[in-house]
Amino acid sequence: NIKSAKKRVLVNKRQKAENRYIKASLNTEIKKFRLALAEGNFAAAEAQLKVVESDIMSAKSKGILHANTASRKVAKLAQKLNGMNA
Repeated sequence: NIKSAKKRVLVNKRQKAENRYIKASLNTEIKKFRLALAEGNFAAAEAQLKVVESDIMSAKSKGILHANTASRKVAKLAQKLNGMNA
């Protein structure tokens, strides 16, 4: 029944919703990248990788993703793109 505790509950609920929205949209962008790779469309995949990388780094700076996790995701996606190009 402490006022600050009640406020934290509300703030945490709002932050959780925002974090889930950002993670969900990030996963959607990654799916678009993988779809472009599966279709063999190198130009579209390359353009989508830039969007995905930007979103991942944005999530990292907001504290939604750990720095190492973000770097690992970007590296894996870039590796897939380079493997397709080779």
